[in-house]
Amino acid sequence: MTDAVADRVDVVVVGAGFAGLRNLHTLRGRGMSVAVLEAGSDIGGVWFWNRYPGARCDVESYDYSYSFSEDLEQEWRWSERYATQPEILRYINHVADRFDLRRDVHLHQRMTEATWDEQTSRWEVLTESGDRWSARFLVMATGQLSTTKLPELPGQERFPGEIYHTGQWPHEPVDFRGKRVGIIGTGSSGMQMIPLVAQEAGHLTVFQRTANFSVPATNAFLSDERDAEVKATYRDRREKAQNSPSGLGFVPSKQSALDATPEERREHYEYAWTRMGFGFALAYYDLLRDQRANDTAADFIREKIGEQIEDPAVREKLLPRGFPFAAKRPSVDSGYFPTFNRDNVTLADIKEHPIAGITETGIQTTGASYELDMIVFATGFDALTGSLLRPTITGRGGQTLRQKWSAGPVTQLGLQVNGFPNMFIIAGPGSPSLLSNVLLSTEQHVDWIAQLFDHMRENDLDVVEAAAEAEQKWVAHVNERAQETLYPSAPSYYNGDEIPGKPRVFMPYVGGVRGYRRILEQVVADGYEGFEFSRAAERSEAHA
Repeated sequence: MTDAVADRVDVVVVGAGFAGLRNLHTLRGRGMSVAVLEAGSDIGGVWFWNRYPGARCDVESYDYSYSFSEDLEQEWRWSERYATQPEILRYINHVADRFDLRRDVHLHQRMTEATWDEQTSRWEVLTESGDRWSARFLVMATGQLSTTKLPELPGQERFPGEIYHTGQWPHEPVDFRGKRVGIIGTGSSGMQMIPLVAQEAGHLTVFQRTANFSVPATNAFLSDERDAEVKATYRDRREKAQNSPSGLGFVPSKQSALDATPEERREHYEYAWTRMGFGFALAYYDLLRDQRANDTAADFIREKIGEQIEDPAVREKLLPRGFPFAAKRPSVDSGYFPTFNRDNVTLADIKEHPIAGITETGIQTTGASYELDMIVFATGFDALTGSLLRPTITGRGGQTLRQKWSAGPVTQLGLQVNGFPNMFIIAGPGSPSLLSNVLLSTEQHVDWIAQLFDHMRENDLDVVEAAAEAEQKWVAHVNERAQETLYPSAPSYYNGDEIPGKPRVFMPYVGGVRGYRRILEQVVADGYEGFEFSRAAERSEAHA
């Protein structure tokens, strides 16, 4: 820590995206002083950084929005079913201005250290700029997909052309016109931007390691009639989302995919393909529980993908195989597969011929050399834990969070960690998080934490910490539920497979938004079972 005098507040919130701003609004409304520390030059979180062409949400706009204000719901007008990054960022800025949130957001403040002071029962926080903060509570609202994964390829420093990462996209426009562009990665970011880049680039080479499942976004502009219809029944829509497994409002069919006739199944999949978007994974209740059921969906989607691709050899490389549909997050695309029918697009299979390195002229694989003017890494993120482990967070007895999580994340309900009192994680590992409409899950956490703070104030309590035994039970429960599904069978960021050397542990909670909410409610009803409360050390000594 530096010798600078610390600013004292009730709560330090790390991150000024959707989660951080919702925390600020809610906790300020309870009379608490809040400082939101944001590493970037402006608010918006993931939607501030991810400005690449084609970036948009895969959750419907009406559902990927705040639910705390009916006036806000009624006054904001979404233009598309799936909002683009610029529109989402405009929405975030509108909310910040409407509720006067900016005055408590501190930009260019990347947290580097947070240390629990056992004498004062406060968190001492240090930022990259040398500023200090002292807070009773520390809330990590850093997001699940916010620490970019930038490969270090041999020779990268020798490439004279442009290099970008989708998660750190420049604010000024990037000109693709006439250029030889290489995009590495075919997850959601790659699938969203590839069709648009292909329209401008002189030539586009797509470097694919693993073909991924994708369903059509079926995006559309929203008519005034549709907008009025949703706004007239918004409360019902929110209620349905909260009582669904995913927070998307889609309720899985109670029928098994295996009990439907082939004709019935085909009809239902055709409907899901043209209407449900990401909700296709909920077409039948057992698609992620039974491999045979999953095969029926996977076969249908492969057929639909194949119909869009003309070249048989290219088609075969683009068909996802070897893992269940939706066991790794499927993409929602707009025109991705037909892009490979263009004369100026080449697919490079880097599973068959891995990248050997970057040269002065482009990318060299074990099979060919590709001359490029620009390289784009669409290689994703260090998911779920990356942003939590990037700073040094030190709890009781000098133990760091990195040490505590050396074998994988351990939490109580995804909210707290034993040994780290008064620290909370929003939509972290051990909660529905990325297996849900993450904005709904975020609000669920923020409101639950605010209710907990009310309880502490009413009962003259200062410190709350996850009980060690409860934490272990919850982790065991998360693992047990995951083993009931097909999720662990696929290499994915759900399991930590995106980073070499990262512990392979299934991190989100598969019990669903509704089931998880009921657990949270029961914990409160049982007097916050699994959490331990006390008075601050300095107060206890003063009254001794």
